[in-house]
Amino acid sequence: MLQHLTIENYALIKSLDIDFAKGFTTITGETGSGKSIILGALGLLLGQRADVQVLFEKDRKCVVEAAFDIKDLDLKPFFDDNDLDYDHTLLLRREIQPSGKSRAFVNDTPASLQVMKELGAYILDIHSQHQTLTLKNSDFQLSLLDVMCSSQDCKNSYKQEYNIYKKLKAELHNLEEQERKEKADLDYYQFLFNELQQVQLQDGEQEQLEQEQKLLANAESIKTNLMAVIVACDDSDDAVVSRLQSCKSLLSKVADYHTPIGEVYKRFDSCLIELRDIISEIESIDSEIQYSPQRQEEVNQRLDAIYRLQTKHGVNTIAELLEIQNQLDDKLQMVSSLDGKIEEARKALSFSEKKLSTLAQQLTALRKESATLLQQQIRPILSDLGMKDAEFKVEISQAEGFMPTGCDEVSFMFNANKGGELREIGKVISGGELSRVMLAIKSLITSNSLLPTIIFDEIDTGVSGEISSKVGCIMKRMSATTQVFAITHLPQIAAKADSHLKVYKKVEADRTLSQMISLEGNDRVEEIAKMLSADKVTDSALATARELMNG
Repeated sequence: MLQHLTIENYALIKSLDIDFAKGFTTITGETGSGKSIILGALGLLLGQRADVQVLFEKDRKCVVEAAFDIKDLDLKPFFDDNDLDYDHTLLLRREIQPSGKSRAFVNDTPASLQVMKELGAYILDIHSQHQTLTLKNSDFQLSLLDVMCSSQDCKNSYKQEYNIYKKLKAELHNLEEQERKEKADLDYYQFLFNELQQVQLQDGEQEQLEQEQKLLANAESIKTNLMAVIVACDDSDDAVVSRLQSCKSLLSKVADYHTPIGEVYKRFDSCLIELRDIISEIESIDSEIQYSPQRQEEVNQRLDAIYRLQTKHGVNTIAELLEIQNQLDDKLQMVSSLDGKIEEARKALSFSEKKLSTLAQQLTALRKESATLLQQQIRPILSDLGMKDAEFKVEISQAEGFMPTGCDEVSFMFNANKGGELREIGKVISGGELSRVMLAIKSLITSNSLLPTIIFDEIDTGVSGEISSKVGCIMKRMSATTQVFAITHLPQIAAKADSHLKVYKKVEADRTLSQMISLEGNDRVEEIAKMLSADKVTDSALATARELMNG
């Protein structure tokens, strides 16, 4: 319930501080007096966008604050979910700086406009002429039906499963798209992998082959030089070993006579032993080296294959080629595993579809029950509002596929005249009839929901004096469970209210200001009389005003 409203520096309002009562309150005033300004200020508290053009004085900030009694609304989970302090009295505040910066607060805690918008939906419904026009919109009709049938738990379950369904559907699409792209390159990946695998690369092989290639290319020269060394050292009349052996014999004859000579002799013997070992190793190397044109060709071909692959893949080593081979193998394995992942994703999506379909059917059943109830309950109300022959029907049809709200498409069908054809409400209804139908639906909604406050902004447009009294009676009945405000030009409605607020203009320091005051007693009688007489207030108008208020 809206308890208090403070407005500072907004539009034509310099300062406004007013309390509100339970029950039914009317707000009256001349056209242009500022009634819509009050709604605009409340709209800021419901998360609407702000504009610096609304500042009364451009160098001061605008502040709009309202207090609501929410103790019976079970909103603590919402506050907990949004990390907000909870209290039975809710304070909403918006501040608009001259710079254009806007700040929002919930119980003095900074909050986003989205949070304020979500919270506002629980505490206040501003029913404007624009909203009356939205009655022609099928999505809005569906939302009204859902409020009537109290399907929130089912809707929440459906929405949760719908989000899962959308996520699974997107995952399947991504997997299938990935498979399509990967399979487009699969043959090429397989070709590259097979090409590398067939060569059977070994890490370190390239260095060994390059060394062997160098040896084979120079085998004849190597063997020739090695043989010359062998001959010079040990296979000729003047061989180095024979000469050194003779030198060793000469030294052996005198080694015992002089210690240094003995030492030289030992070193000489060691050199001779080392030389013979070297010659033996050279002979072994020479015997191992075999010039083979066939092997040389094999090595050249192997290296050519390695070099070609390195050039093709832009690398310089076999280790890098092996890494590429492993990467290609991973890609091939991934493409192969996609089939299994896609199959799993399809099963998960199918399971979600079945679950979603069940929830959608439950939601449809609830809506059909609600549609029948709405049709039954709205007819007597429409009759009270002067449409005795009006017919109203809710048609629910199956939509193609799943939608965020279920699988239903709702259409309100209407006929105002006896014997006429039921048609879509937006195509056959007049402005006055539309207002009355909307009022009838809202009156039913408030009796089926916990919405604490509703504001009707000139919903009586196009309503005659005879019907306006019945409109006031309906609003009065609604106020038994809901705080009702009605911005109206009709005295018959104003007279039914428990409280009466008047919006008026005044000039102060050459500036036009809007103000709001609470009317009681004779002031209220005089205001209703003015609404009746339009010009000069007569005794007859005053008497009629009292009669309306007592009726």
